Amino acid sequence: MTRDERATQEATAGLSTVAAPPPWELEGRERPTWGLDEGDAIAPGRTVLRQLGGGRRYEVFLVWDEHRLAVLVAKVLRPDQANDLTSLRELGREGEALAQLAHPVIVRGFDVVTEGRYPHLLIEHLEGPTLHELIGREGALAPEQALPLGLHVASALHYLAAEGLVHLDVKPENVVMGAPPRLIDFSVARPAASAARVRGPIGTDAYMAPEQCDRAHGEIGPASDVFGLAATLHHAVGGRRPFPRRDGERFPQLTRAPEPLPRRVPRELSSLLVAALAVDPAARPTAAEFAAGLEPLVAALPHRLVLGRRR
Repeated sequence: MTRDERATQEATAGLSTVAAPPPWELEGRERPTWGLDEGDAIAPGRTVLRQLGGGRRYEVFLVWDEHRLAVLVAKVLRPDQANDLTSLRELGREGEALAQLAHPVIVRGFDVVTEGRYPHLLIEHLEGPTLHELIGREGALAPEQALPLGLHVASALHYLAAEGLVHLDVKPENVVMGAPPRLIDFSVARPAASAARVRGPIGTDAYMAPEQCDRAHGEIGPASDVFGLAATLHHAVGGRRPFPRRDGERFPQLTRAPEPLPRRVPRELSSLLVAALAVDPAARPTAAEFAAGLEPLVAALPHRLVLGRRR
């Protein structure tokens, strides 16, 4: 199997439980699309430059914002979601969350539009691949990349916890590599008190803490994000997900320990990741403790830190 084929297979396996599959997906129909082209306006003074991609609920466009004289990114609800009250409420919640956050490792949000034909969220345009893309292209990350990456994202999670928010979907697809890296996609982020009341699964299966899979395993909160970061870093340094599925399994993290990491991974990092992947949320380090565990490893790196593509 080629690296690209493996990445595609893993992407298919990492099913999202953020939202139920829409009718068009269940019926095997094509995704509804606005068919927007270059120059089309999604709001006054905000025009499409080109499409970047999209998912079940959103189309993502590079846009020109006349008010800011800047190139930005717009996450536009698909036509079948544009009048859905739940989708609009969640779009507004994401916009409100980003508006209250200010951290160098968290993507910046500039506007949210929940009325009109094209409800959308306006965020900054980030250069660089996602961690998921980088792993698919280059394989496992070297310590010179992975250690400072983990330290940066841990700092963002510590800040979120202090702000009373949880991300709930920390995964390689939601980390854009750069200097510094950026944590993106706050579509399921919510106040910790609200997260504690969630009853069903929430997140992306392969990176969800046990309590996100099944509330019998504890209360969802900041410790859930630490698990997501540990699962993400485990994938980054190991080159594969920490909890690969076997036949009939959906959430192997509920019944199995993470896969062993290669011998080249520093023992201190392996031990920290195992601790952060504990089934019991109370047994995991906090984001600040996780960062403190990484700091001496980062300080001991012999080469200049590189967060982008490995040379």
